[in-house]
Amino acid sequence: MSHPLYVAFIWHQHQPLYKSRLSNHDFGGQYRLPWVRLHGTKDYLDLMLILEKYPKLHQTVNLVPSLMLQLEDYAKGDVLDPYLALSLTAVSQLTIQQKEFIINHFFDANHYHMIRPHRRYDELYQERHDLGTKWCLKNWQDNDYADVLAWHNLAWIDPVFWDDPEIAGWLRKGKRFNLEDRRNIWKKQREIISRIIPQHKKMQDAGQLEVTTTPYTHPILPLLADTNAGQVAVPKMRLPSVRFQWEEDIPRHLDKALAMYQERFGRSPRGLWPSEQSVSPTILPHVAKRGFDWLCSDEGVLGISIEHYFYRDETGNVYDPDRLYRPYRLETENGDLSIVFRDHRLSDLIGFSYGSMTADNAAKDLIGHLEAISRRLKSKQEEDQTSLEQPWLVTIALDGENCWEFYEQDGKIFLETLYERLSRQEDIQLVTVSEFIDKFPPTEVIKRDRLHTGSWIDANFTTWIGDPDKNKAWEYLQAARETLAKHPEATETTNPEAWEALYAAEGSDWFWWFGDPHHSSHDDMFDQLFREHLIALYQALKEPVPEYLYKPVAEPRKQEEDYIPGSFIHPPIDGQGEDEDWERAGKIIIGGSRGTMHRSSVIPRIFYGWNHLSFYLRFDLKQGINSGKDLPSELHLAWYFADVVGSNNGLPLADVPDKDPVNHYFRYHLGIHIPSQTCWLEEAGGDFKWHSRHCEVRIALDRALEIAFPWKNLHVDPDQKIYLVAVLADNGKFKEALTQEHPICIQVP
Repeated sequence: MSHPLYVAFIWHQHQPLYKSRLSNHDFGGQYRLPWVRLHGTKDYLDLMLILEKYPKLHQTVNLVPSLMLQLEDYAKGDVLDPYLALSLTAVSQLTIQQKEFIINHFFDANHYHMIRPHRRYDELYQERHDLGTKWCLKNWQDNDYADVLAWHNLAWIDPVFWDDPEIAGWLRKGKRFNLEDRRNIWKKQREIISRIIPQHKKMQDAGQLEVTTTPYTHPILPLLADTNAGQVAVPKMRLPSVRFQWEEDIPRHLDKALAMYQERFGRSPRGLWPSEQSVSPTILPHVAKRGFDWLCSDEGVLGISIEHYFYRDETGNVYDPDRLYRPYRLETENGDLSIVFRDHRLSDLIGFSYGSMTADNAAKDLIGHLEAISRRLKSKQEEDQTSLEQPWLVTIALDGENCWEFYEQDGKIFLETLYERLSRQEDIQLVTVSEFIDKFPPTEVIKRDRLHTGSWIDANFTTWIGDPDKNKAWEYLQAARETLAKHPEATETTNPEAWEALYAAEGSDWFWWFGDPHHSSHDDMFDQLFREHLIALYQALKEPVPEYLYKPVAEPRKQEEDYIPGSFIHPPIDGQGEDEDWERAGKIIIGGSRGTMHRSSVIPRIFYGWNHLSFYLRFDLKQGINSGKDLPSELHLAWYFADVVGSNNGLPLADVPDKDPVNHYFRYHLGIHIPSQTCWLEEAGGDFKWHSRHCEVRIALDRALEIAFPWKNLHVDPDQKIYLVAVLADNGKFKEALTQEHPICIQVP
């Protein structure tokens, strides 16, 4: 029997609990941040409405209970967040403090895809960006604030809804919005949000969709059971000073998730998305006991579990697809579970890379990868290599909300292009996970004690524990949990406030944002929300609140310090050096920025990062310099590979000092003539000469020098590390080493 290649998309829809449990909210509102409301009009319903147009394509969506609760709050219209409260305030009544908040925070959106397409919004953004907050406070009139308030809400409404007569009318109007307009926009937001859960139920009942769930407030179950689980993957991890061991909280989170799901969907969920795709042998009996059929995790967890590393070829496809693209069976004392493991690279291509490609090229690239997987599986068959003799399942699983702001029209064009092509594809079939395991139950077994304890990020828990700030937060949580345990009279029935506060504080998101490597402009608010949940727990128990909960967990991040990349980036290369575009990049401070012992440099900072298509560099120019006069004429980049045999040469420049790291020998060299923004790429040969190579580098110079270098120019393998140095030169003569102390380490994804 021949089979198509089966593909399971799983979209994970999640937001932490932004609802504050304390009073005295700034600018009004029970919710500290607006992201449930704004993503609710941009990222949940539209994904389903686009899919519904392609009935042959079946998918899985995971709705986190804490997200559903907040969506329902907004749909009722009886909650506010500070952004919404200001949007519904007459501009004549705004205080100076409120106006400053609007100027600084009502452009929190992707500039290129959410602000720039709207002329009036972009005009106001440019004034804020170029002239600053103080200028806006002094010069903006009531109509300017009114338009910012309106556009901040309109820009977060997905293009799928732009043909709605009211929305189309606001988009045409463009400016001079009044309070009534803003009230009607809020009404439209509620209308969209109220359709989200019913639309998921409708499509699940019709058989096109499978809806799964997650533990109640998105806690990492293995760490709830024992924070020492962090040392399974990282034995030398520094753990919190006190051990958090509350396995009994696992069934509580699962039972609450089940009850919520059954109430809204009229059935029990079959699949579980464990928070952060975190699994361990400890959690399996709890999951099986509650009747779940399957759960999902990451290929890194599978690799360690079966003691197999998934090597990939130069195009990013795995050499052993027969090990990855299948469900496995887990045996527990409470029954068997199936588990699927996502293709990490394909998932990340959608999440972090395809937004920088045209929709057509991105769709072709993804389908091309699926076709290559099918070809490799066929090549492993002993006889017939024209069709698949066995059923294989490729799992693509990722956040279903955060990537789309980097796509044109919020991903609408990409998804429609992809779905149109997949609908015509006979050899690729999109299925829900349950459809596949019902028809093709797993035959391969992972013994329970062999399942690796890890997450979907590097198959470990370093994103949530091990950093000093993360550990401190676990210590605060442990103290609060012990306090609750000392009150046996405080049950979920008699004191639900205490338990809800605990559940909220156990969510994974707070630990994500503490410490390195993840940071955002709202670090302080995530810190505050975590502490507010704990404060509310003590207050509900009528216990004294520890003084430390009134102080931030984390020290403020210093502006001028080096740090490594926090995630993939895909900045536009336009020379503007917008911090928003490089927010998740790594940073290196050069020269005088480090202090009096270092000389000043014309380039004070380097930003660097990558995605699956390219790596990116941004060289900031010192304020006031003339790039044609004060900046040397050439930038030279050179890199070598770690532990890879091959030819290497010294820098092709005169007067290079015999000093680390510029005296290293390198595999590739990229020269950039800064005034003309032209470049040339060379590879070291065995004859100790440099040989010209094809180069597709993008360069832009304005406020900064920005560079995008495609991986394909280097012919490197996935997961390889390369080390880069950067120097300035004039007419081939060395002038200055920008990477003065050590090369930049770049990880090929």
